[in-house]
Amino acid sequence: MEISSAEVARAIISISSLSAGWGVMTMAEIRLQEGESLENALRRFKRKVQTEDIIKEVKRHSYYLKPGERKRVKQALAQKRARKKIRKERD
Repeated sequence: MEISSAEVARAIISISSLSAGWGVMTMAEIRLQEGESLENALRRFKRKVQTEDIIKEVKRHSYYLKPGERKRVKQALAQKRARKKIRKERD
């Protein structure tokens, strides 16, 4: 049984992540277009993964935060965004 390069690339250029707790399957997949190089397909795949926030979701579920710690992190991020907004308005 011979596997074509397109099938190999399709297998390489697909990622799935299982979200902790809810069991939700997130899948980013691209199809190789006729005559498309692997570099271009990989670039499209990376862009798709970024837009679907798969990496962010995996990192968020990679460890547990206690509710109080989660609240502190959320407040710290809000303060950081507020400082950035003020800085942009001054320029």
